[in-house]
This record gives sequence, structure tokens and C-alpha cells, in this order.
Amino acid sequence: MTVIIAGIMELVDPSQMDEMLTTARPHIEGALQEEGCIAYAWTKDYMVEGRLYIYEEWTSSETLEAHLQSHWYRDMGAHLAQYERKPMTNVIKKYRVDLEEPVYDETGVARGHFFTEGK
Repeated sequence: MTVIIAGIMELVDPSQMDEMLTTARPHIEGALQEEGCIAYAWTKDYMVEGRLYIYEEWTSSETLEAHLQSHWYRDMGAHLAQYERKPMTNVIKKYRVDLEEPVYDETGVARGHFFTEGK
């Protein structure tokens, strides 16, 4: 079952964002090469200075667990420790995905409800 990680992190000094992301690249690229990694994105918010969105997608809880035990995870943590972060007001969460469908139906219309709901 697919697992998604999503959350927000904010740096105390927004001017460090570009440096932090640029120097995090090897850790991000390493995680992307791990078995089961579908997506691993650390994205700067261009509306709120110093805010970073974290999005990860894994094929299973097992592949996420392997990542959390890997040096890529520990190395990213050590990298982030170099940059002072604001206290977290939003917890970074994990989600198990039990149903996946396209947003757009076969006619090209965006739908908020799942096509298979109630079937």
C-alpha cells in the first residue's frame, strides 16, 4: 500500500534556504534511488520565505521503514541540523493510501469524489 509523507518545515533565517536545498541535493538524490521511493521532494515555498514543503511517496510501509533506517535519512538529518529551524507547528505526517484514482474522469472533468465510492 502506498505511503505518503507530507509536511512543512521553516528555517529561522530564510536567506539560508537556497544553500540548504542546494547542499541537500546528494541526500535527496540518494533517497530517490532507494528501493520503493516514488517521490522525494523538498520544495521551497515562494509565497512564505523560509518555508519548505516536504513530500515523499513510498511503495509500502516496509520501503519507508528501510529508508528511515538508511544512511540517507540519517545524513539528511545531520545536514538539516546545520540550519536553525522554527519550532514545528505542523507535524510531518505519514498517510497510507488505500484508494488511488485520477482527479480527471474519462471526459476530462475534475472530480473530488472517488469514482468507486459506494460501489
